[in-house]
Amino acid sequence: MRDLLEQLVTEMVDKGIHYEDAQREFQKRFITRVVQRSEGNLGRAADTLGVHRNTLTRKLQELRIKAR
Repeated sequence: MRDLLEQLVTEMVDKGIHYEDAQREFQKRFITRVVQRSEGNLGRAADTLGVHRNTLTRKLQELRIKAR
């Protein structure tokens, strides 16, 4: 896992991707995956992410992620 992450970070830096863009893309993909695995159950997804359900809802809106 560490090697894959290191490779990804190196590629992003080499391509000149800004930190904020990388962070936003990671959050979007990570949260989307957790919501999918929880079959759209935001309470369960929030528990998995370790955040309050309201925080997750706010993040979904901010990142323009549609929950089922």
